[in-house]
Amino acid sequence: MLVFVTVGSTRFDALVEASISEPVLSTLRDSGYDRLIIQRGNSVIESSEEFNGESCTIQRHGVDIEIWRFKPFIQAECEQADLVISHAGSGTILDVLRLGKPLIVVPNPTLLDNHQEELASALQILGHLKATSIQDLASTIALFEPRDLVPFPPFDGTKFSKLVDEEMGFI
Repeated sequence: MLVFVTVGSTRFDALVEASISEPVLSTLRDSGYDRLIIQRGNSVIESSEEFNGESCTIQRHGVDIEIWRFKPFIQAECEQADLVISHAGSGTILDVLRLGKPLIVVPNPTLLDNHQEELASALQILGHLKATSIQDLASTIALFEPRDLVPFPPFDGTKFSKLVDEEMGFI
């Protein structure tokens, strides 16, 4: 089974480092995941120089790991993944939820105004995803039950146009 980790275009060293740590990799392996793809963006991986090139493939703690910086599109990885672990960026969250994929988000606490935390918390309360911290990532994976997630509603563009029409006084 495949896990896809993405940090988007930002730098989120802590999430990338946690994803390749022994506790997380062992938990993934014990949970039946044998492949891990990490889109690291601009993150720097302090624990090993081999990870800081444009891409690399290794095997660690029983998990095959592929790490790369950027690709033009990540939809294929999201579609193939059995689990997505992501920063809590709104675009990534919406893309993954619309695909119906199980999602664990880790808000980046270094960002200003903590908007990622607010979004992650709201969507977790609605049951669409699981939010966690770097420190709790391994235990969250171990306890995560995708069947308990509430499916995200499909996109309905009429709601936005109705809101604009109301605001403009057309209806």
